[in-house]
Amino acid sequence: MIIDDEEKLRSLLARLLKLEGYAITEAANLKTAKKVIETNEPDVILCDVKLPDGNGVDFIAEIKQKYPFPEIILLTAYGNIPDGIQAMKNGAFDYITKGDDNDKVIPLLSKAMEKVQLQKRVHQLENLVGKKYSFDSIVGKSKSIQASIALAKKVAPTETTVLLLGETGTGKEVFAQAIHNASGRTNNSFIALNCGAFTKDLLESELFGHKAGAFTGAVKDKKGLMEEANNGTLFLDEIGEMPFELQSKLLRVLETGEFIKVGDTKSTRVNVRIIAATNRQLQEQVTKNEFREDLYYRLNVFTIDLPALRERKEDIPLLAAYYTKLFIAKSNSKISGISKGALKVLEAHTWKGNVRELRNIIERAVILENADQITPEALPYDMQHNSDGAINSFELSAMEKKHIQTVLNYAKGNKTETARLLNIGLTTLYRKIEEYGISK
Repeated sequence: MIIDDEEKLRSLLARLLKLEGYAITEAANLKTAKKVIETNEPDVILCDVKLPDGNGVDFIAEIKQKYPFPEIILLTAYGNIPDGIQAMKNGAFDYITKGDDNDKVIPLLSKAMEKVQLQKRVHQLENLVGKKYSFDSIVGKSKSIQASIALAKKVAPTETTVLLLGETGTGKEVFAQAIHNASGRTNNSFIALNCGAFTKDLLESELFGHKAGAFTGAVKDKKGLMEEANNGTLFLDEIGEMPFELQSKLLRVLETGEFIKVGDTKSTRVNVRIIAATNRQLQEQVTKNEFREDLYYRLNVFTIDLPALRERKEDIPLLAAYYTKLFIAKSNSKISGISKGALKVLEAHTWKGNVRELRNIIERAVILENADQITPEALPYDMQHNSDGAINSFELSAMEKKHIQTVLNYAKGNKTETARLLNIGLTTLYRKIEEYGISK
C-alpha cells in the first residue's frame, strides 16, 4: 500500500512496483488509508511522513497496535534524524528519503515482504502447535474419555503434580502436553522422558545432569532435563521403570525443588511441574518394595485414569475418521474417507495397542488403498479374517508377499521405512524379501 498526497509520485511508484509483481492499493491521506487497511490488510505500507491529516511517524504506532503483521517504510522529502529515530521506535521497518534513496525502495520492499511472510508462517505454526497440544485435539465423545478430559482441565491451571494411569497407547503424553498447554507454564518448556529407555547411570545423568569429570567420558558440564525444564513441565513417562536408587532424588525435587548433579557437591534449584505416567500398578510395586511408598504418595496427588480403546468403542469411528483425514492430507492421497465395511472391522478388533495401534493401522491403510475409500482389504490380514475363519497358508503367503512389495514400492526401496510401516523388524523384512523373492 502506498500512502502519499502527491498523486504523480504515488502513481509513478505504483506503476514501478506493479512491474515487480506486487498488487498495489493507494491512498492520499490517513483517513482513506485506515478504511482500506480495515478491509484489505496490506503486507507492506509505504507511507509519507507529512500528510494532510496527520503524521506518518504517529501513524506507525497506531497501525502496529491494531495490526501486528504489516511492515511500514516511511518516505520523507527531507531527511530528519529525530523523526527517523522515533519512527524506528514506533515499529517502522525503515526510513528513507525520497529522491536520494530511489534505488533502495525495491530491495527494501523485498526484505520487508520476506519478514512479513516469515512472521505469518511462524504465527500459523504456533496456532497449529497450540491446537495439536490442546484438549480439543483429544478425539472422543464417550463418557469415559470426557471424564478424563474434565479432570485434566481442572488440574491444568494449578501447580499440582499429576499421575496419568493407563495402558500403553492410550495417549498419556498427549494428555500431559494438553495439561501443560493449558497451564501458566505454556510459554516455557515441555520436556518428555521415558524412564524405561535408559540404564540407571544414564538416566541419572540425563535427568539431573553432571559435572565435568564425574565419570569417564564426562568431558564437560551437562545440564539435565530437570534443569532444561525449569519454569516449565517435565513429563516422566513409565515412572514405574525408574530405578529404586533414583527415586529418592526425584522425591527431593518434588519436596524441595532441589537436586545434586552427578559429581557435584552443591544443590541446583529448579521450579518444575512434574507430570508422571505409568501402565504399571504402582501400589503393587510399593508392596513388592520396587517403588518407594513416599514417592508414590507424592506423585499420587491427582490421578487421572485414561480408558483403553476397547472400553470406549463408540469413539472408534471418530478416531478412524480423524486419522484418515490426517494421513490423507500428509500423503496427498485421493481417498475420500473410510468405508462402512472397514469401520465394522475396526469396531470388532480388540485393540491391545489402543489409540496408537489404530493410528498406525490407518496410516498404512491410507498408503495401501487404491479405491475411493479405505476398504477392509487395506487393513491387516488378521483383522480382515478375524471372524471369517483362517485362510490357508498359500493364500496368506501370497497376500503377504503382495503387501510387502506394495509397501516397499511406496517407500521407494527404503528397507528401514518399509519395516517401520509394516511394524516388523528390519531383519524380518530382509528374511521375507529373500523368502518370497521380492523385487528390491
